[in-house]
Amino acid sequence: MIVKIYLVRHATPDWSRTDIRYDVPPGPPLTAQGEAEAAKLGEFLQMQGIKRIYASPLERTRRTAEIAGGIASATPMEEEAIAEWRRGESETEVAARLNGLWEKICRESGAVGPLALVTHGGPIKAMLLSLGMPRTTVDEYCRKFDRGNPLPPAGVWLATGSPTTTWQLDLIWTPQASAIAPSTSRLSAQTVYV
Repeated sequence: MIVKIYLVRHATPDWSRTDIRYDVPPGPPLTAQGEAEAAKLGEFLQMQGIKRIYASPLERTRRTAEIAGGIASATPMEEEAIAEWRRGESETEVAARLNGLWEKICRESGAVGPLALVTHGGPIKAMLLSLGMPRTTVDEYCRKFDRGNPLPPAGVWLATGSPTTTWQLDLIWTPQASAIAPSTSRLSAQTVYV
């Protein structure tokens, strides 16, 4: 069973909202730029044949998923396990909550087709590490993008594989460039999920 799971970072939120905690719902909302990014994301996800979208319970992820899902004809469902990395939460704790969900998501994708998880940079970083991407590679991506994230707002990593075989991880899309050319900018890192 080969599955495709799209790991999506939320679109650009209102970073100026320092009166709202970033890691507790509702969190900051999207900006107008973020809403435009979410619409472009929806077009991309529609072309990928996304069947289901899961979103973290924070406003910026839910709204990204609503906009993108509306365009891709996929109704978003809230999923607590992909919530933002919380203050005081260790990397091990974040990975544990994501790994518990990962098996369920893999079975579901095998049954219905490609799925998208609209989450945050920290949880995506934890997922990439859990799927076997070397920490040096993940850290390299975290230096390329804003706020130490392994992808830009509304960016997409694709995990292709199965829980018992090698995973291929590709940074395949950002709203700034309609698609990342496979021959030039795309990362392919074959990894094993344990």
